[in-house]
Amino acid sequence: MPKVSPELLSILRCPVTGSPLEQDGEELVSTAAAASGEKLRYAIQDGIPLLLPPELRAAVNAPDQHA
Repeated sequence: MPKVSPELLSILRCPVTGSPLEQDGEELVSTAAAASGEKLRYAIQDGIPLLLPPELRAAVNAPDQHA
């Protein structure tokens, strides 16, 4: 499991709520709930936190419509 360094974790913030993030396994979790009432989760890939808001993650993961 990739571990985010404590120094990096201390400065990272949720791009939606602005709250600090905590590591939970292979994800970072916001410490404050979003407007939906849920705490947002962000994947860590190859040791790099992917801090994309949920609506942008959906767009990135969608099949290319322009092909």
